[in-house]
Amino acid sequence: QVQLVESGGGLVQAGGSLRLSCAASGRTFSSYTMGWFRQAPGKERDFVAAISRSGANTYYADSVKGRFTISRDNSRNSVFLEMNSLKPEDTAVYYCAAVMTGALVTTKERYDYWGQGTQVTVSS
Repeated sequence: QVQLVESGGGLVQAGGSLRLSCAASGRTFSSYTMGWFRQAPGKERDFVAAISRSGANTYYADSVKGRFTISRDNSRNSVFLEMNSLKPEDTAVYYCAAVMTGALVTTKERYDYWGQGTQVTVSS
């Protein structure tokens, strides 16, 4: 069982930056591929980024590639999402998620554990 708690969301102007954090409980954090997803009002939850268990491999949605960076610190049971050059269309609730696998997973249905989400609002 893994419990995930996101933090770091807020209101930012277009072009600004935010850093999201996700703290995980449990002693097997390094066994999980971690992902970030987002959900805008009235839309489905979409993949944003994923990072492998060691942190050596990452994968991004085309919409955030070059602007967002996912990272993790296994010693702190945490995963991060650095978001730069934010756009109004990045406005959403951002969720971190975990799945026990060695693969980079982009499909939300495959993730087993989810946080409660943190709101990111980008004003124009």
